[in-house]
Amino acid sequence: MKYDLYVITDEEIAGGLSHAEIAQLAIAGGADVIQLRDKVHGCPELIRIGRTLREITKKSGTLFIINDRLDVALTCGADGVHLGQDDICAGVARQLAPPGFIIGISVGTVEEAVRAEQESADYIALSPVFSTASKYNAGPGHGLEVLRQIRQNVSLPVIAIGGINRDNVLEVIAAGADGIAVISGVVGSPDITIAAQELKNSITECKEKRDQDNENTPEKLSLRSARIFLANSCLTK
Repeated sequence: MKYDLYVITDEEIAGGLSHAEIAQLAIAGGADVIQLRDKVHGCPELIRIGRTLREITKKSGTLFIINDRLDVALTCGADGVHLGQDDICAGVARQLAPPGFIIGISVGTVEEAVRAEQESADYIALSPVFSTASKYNAGPGHGLEVLRQIRQNVSLPVIAIGGINRDNVLEVIAAGADGIAVISGVVGSPDITIAAQELKNSITECKEKRDQDNENTPEKLSLRSARIFLANSCLTK
């Protein structure tokens, strides 16, 4: 599963565009995941919106996640649900969900990340990495050091969210993020598709640079040299 660019819909931040319009524009720009996030509508309307987004994402092969509401996610056939620390725990959600259902968990500490992995989450999201105005109750940013520590202590995909843009995405990817989740960085832009394209390209470039840097660490260079030496020794015998 690819989580590179994870776009969270928000009609208010999008200036009145519908969730469906946001999703279509973000997918056109290369979004790998669409999350429906809505704190206004009731359950029947959320299910209606969710079913519309399910059709849109199914046609494009984009993962479709619903924020908080496991009941809505199951009813409209979403690929998964994203849960906060105050929502139903991942272990209980796993018991209620069908096979292959994706469960993501927001975390703020290494301990929460480890617990989410133990409870069979499929990915975790450090929220927020930097301070952000997109979520009024997000709290202060946890910073890149917490992101690094989480990356070192779990094997799950780690998504970074909160205050991330093209100016700081390199350091976020370098710290170990497998994907970048955004609201205002894409949804709040005048052109959602272009904003998504530019951020997706930046993520791809940053991941390529990180992989190259990892290949050129002293440990990797020493191992590569040893392999070449052994291969040459075998050829001369």
